[in-house]
Amino acid sequence: MSKTIMCVDDEANLLKLYEHELGEEGYQVIAAADGNTALAALASNEIDLVVLDIRMGEFDGLQVLGEIRKNNPDLPVLLHSAYSTYKHDFQSWLANDYLVKSADLAELKAKIRELLSI
Repeated sequence: MSKTIMCVDDEANLLKLYEHELGEEGYQVIAAADGNTALAALASNEIDLVVLDIRMGEFDGLQVLGEIRKNNPDLPVLLHSAYSTYKHDFQSWLANDYLVKSADLAELKAKIRELLSI
């Protein structure tokens, strides 16, 4: 049975890329363009891992992460941001891991495999 990954990012092109690339890896991908959509999807789907952007509109990824931890403390969450500065924000420590975005998704795919095998 394939694993379901939810990707949360406010950039539509990145969501399409994640859907394509992770779909080719055999994952089911649920895309969410904002925090509220992500939390609604979590409430109605079995999700195995969340790839979460930080800088998104009014409900940022760190706030979404806090909500996820309240309701799903064991759900693996991978913060995936273009900004490395958030690595030092104590709120980001709630995530299982933190990656800086790159044009090459090999590191992201490897980290997803690692987190899903734990």
